[in-house]
Amino acid sequence: MINLMLERYAYGDDSTLGKLWHVTDTGRDLQCFTLEDEERDEKVPGETAIPIGTYEIKLRTEGGMHEKYLRKFMELPHRGMLHLQAVPDFEWVYLHIGNTDDDTLGCPLVGQIPHVGATGEFSVYQSTAAYRDVYPTIAGPLSDGERVVLQVSNKI
Repeated sequence: MINLMLERYAYGDDSTLGKLWHVTDTGRDLQCFTLEDEERDEKVPGETAIPIGTYEIKLRTEGGMHEKYLRKFMELPHRGMLHLQAVPDFEWVYLHIGNTDDDTLGCPLVGQIPHVGATGEFSVYQSTAAYRDVYPTIAGPLSDGERVVLQVSNKI
């Protein structure tokens, strides 16, 4: 089983920064940074980070986003969207590319460089490069029949 941890560590009014770790018996390895919408007690569609919890990731090969990524990331090869399962009150939650909270409807975005803007809101840069780095480490084991689990938490 592959264990991943998304640890949120910085909070804006509209955005949340995190780090995506690959967790092993010997420690943890930083995969990339993440960007999500802000956390809320009550979900606002398209404006809320996913709840803290543990989610299995599976490959989803249906839908327009998969078709778009299939063309964009042919060299990986792209085998399906990294789809978080059974997220309460959410549907179709993926790890995907984007730079600001405007690029997500609740999904965690991946990036290589975190950024704090003049307004105090966060973004991530080099998202496509981060996706190219992270995708094979998750999709490869999934394609081989391994289970991949993501634990989402807040750093205190």
